[in-house]
Amino acid sequence: GYFRAIELVSDQATKGAFTPEESRWLLREFLSPRLYEAGLICRADDRAEPVITLAPPLIAGEEELSFIARTLRTVLSAASIEFAARRS
Repeated sequence: GYFRAIELVSDQATKGAFTPEESRWLLREFLSPRLYEAGLICRADDRAEPVITLAPPLIAGEEELSFIARTLRTVLSAASIEFAARRS
């Protein structure tokens, strides 16, 4: 199947890293449950830099890939807003 990974950074301009506590909150407490609730099963990994890995089957078509993109966009946008509020 397909295999893609999205590396997450705390600041897009500087590519700043998350602290271990921020990474744990982002992946385990925020992204994993919300992505699952939205119907997207993926792996959130924080062994190094935080990464979301996706592995849809090769038979995934435009509809499935669009669903993945929409879901990621929605949940990652919400995470960005929540993360900024937590840092303030």
